[in-house]
Order: sequence, then structure tokens, then C-alpha cells
Amino acid sequence: MSDPAADPWRETKEGIALAVRLTPRGGRDALDGVETLADGRAVLKARVRAAPTEGEANAALVQLLAKELRLPRSQLSIAAGATARLKTVVLEGEPKELIAVLKARLART
Repeated sequence: MSDPAADPWRETKEGIALAVRLTPRGGRDALDGVETLADGRAVLKARVRAAPTEGEANAALVQLLAKELRLPRSQLSIAAGATARLKTVVLEGEPKELIAVLKARLART
């Protein structure tokens, strides 16, 4: 259907790993679609109102993704990039179902 290299996620044993580019203090909490970085990696663009201090932006990102994807926050965690704009968020669950939910949500952006 779509080019896997253009998808910001990859399947793992636990679920999927989602590459995210986060913009803290972004004015609103929102998902802004998929972007291709200069090195060719695809990332999900997200923005949150929270500041990047004391993990507030990371917590806001987890809350935003949980809300948008209708998942419990306990199924999401920041696996890499806690202090960087580029992050890896792990979503636990059945990979095929999670990918279907993500694709449906991204189709609305």
C-alpha cells in the first residue's frame, strides 16, 4: 500500500516504535502529519503547548498520542530522545492494529 521507508514507525516484538519530531511550546497540542528529514527518515510531527522542562513536553506528547490514538497512556513510553526533539515512542500492543489506527489518524491530517 505505502512505501515502508516513508512510514515513521517500525514493528517491534512489543508493538511499534514511532519516530516523532516534537515541537514544545508549539501553541497547541496537535499532530501535524508525517515529514521526511534530510537524511530520508520519516517522522511524525507533533506539537505541544508544554515547555521542554522537567519532562513536561514528553508527558504532554504521551498524553496527546494516547488521546489521538485512543490508547491508554500506560501503553506508550518514550524509548529514546527524552531530551531531544527527535524521539522514539514505543506503543505496546498488536502491531497490525496499532499501525491501522495510526494510518487512520494520519489520513485525517
